Amino acid sequence: MAFASRLLSKSKQLSGGQILLQREHAVPVRFFAKEAAPAVLKGDEMLKNIFLDVKKKFETAMGILRKEKITIEPENPAAVEQYAKVMKTVREKADLFSESQRIQYTIQTRTQGIPDARTYLLTLKEIRVRRGLTDELGAEAMMMDALEKVEKEISKPLMRNDKKGMALLMAEFDKINKKLGIRKEDLPKYEEQLELKISKAQLEELKKEALEAMETQKKREEFKDEEMVDVKSLDIRNFI
Repeated sequence: MAFASRLLSKSKQLSGGQILLQREHAVPVRFFAKEAAPAVLKGDEMLKNIFLDVKKKFETAMGILRKEKITIEPENPAAVEQYAKVMKTVREKADLFSESQRIQYTIQTRTQGIPDARTYLLTLKEIRVRRGLTDELGAEAMMMDALEKVEKEISKPLMRNDKKGMALLMAEFDKINKKLGIRKEDLPKYEEQLELKISKAQLEELKKEALEAMETQKKREEFKDEEMVDVKSLDIRNFI
């Protein structure tokens, strides 16, 4: 069902968060030689394990969704909060990423091996744009200005292994966070707000699709005299 594939839909908002610029540990990658039969078997076993893991996660998620009541009413804060609660349960039980965790994982994997701070920041911008996130606070421009200031001070491009230079940049970022009212201790609150926005967007999409489906159904001769039901009265569990 299309609903299941949208468990972790992308958000159109980006809440403030701390930018991590430290060098990440590289993830080793194993290459299998074509002529080595045992290696191919290991590769097959790896694919099998991946398939079984995905299957298990899917079945766990669907099991929860078959039990929990979801009300398609995006304009109702209580319905949005309940939906977010159900999705959180799905993520925890099926071991899935939250949107914030997905963003963090993408940043970690995409920025491994980037030696300089400028390319790192440009990569963050690329990730944001590709995920459809907005920088309403203008943080990116301020971070680039901070980098320009530090590089001018050290008279060279800032490398991420330059501890002294990176300390200067992080100090500038702390000033930016303070100016924007972003505090490290508030990060859990920002993540919760992000998940609520995602939940509302998902419910709006579900409502839109439900209305379109009913409109299409109503055009059929046998249903032309039927009245459309209120979307919020639908029980998704009956369609899974």
